[in-house]
Amino acid sequence: MEVTTRTIAERKHIALVAHDHRKQDLLRWVEEHKAALSQHQLYATGTTGNLIQRASGIPVQSMLSGPMGGDQQVGALISEGKIDMLIFFWDPLNAVPHDPDVKALLRLATVWNIPVATNRATADFLIDSSLFTQAVDITIPDYQRYLQARLK
Repeated sequence: MEVTTRTIAERKHIALVAHDHRKQDLLRWVEEHKAALSQHQLYATGTTGNLIQRASGIPVQSMLSGPMGGDQQVGALISEGKIDMLIFFWDPLNAVPHDPDVKALLRLATVWNIPVATNRATADFLIDSSLFTQAVDITIPDYQRYLQARLK
């Protein structure tokens, strides 16, 4: 597939997602990085977003709960170029009924080449990176060219 570039602005649009057994870990992480995160636009699946907003006071645009379609809503925003980074504290030891949605979300983040952290160590690396506060060009699929080729 042909690629093009997209610029991730200095002010990032960050999606925050956490499975039930990892929500408290994500809340602690957000609290520790509250100053940095408050400079960006936050999105989250329903329950997680409401918990983050209440605990931190940072505004969060909340989707539906993950099992009710929130993971898919975040995935749609990723595919529209509206999410720049995904912090997803997932629980690899407990299966969730919406596992296919989780896999689809991670697949879309990979397809659209956005930074993804699935654990605290990686989230720390991302937020402490000098790129976190800079505009960054990333390569993404050239969807228009893809469509044109499919229609021939």
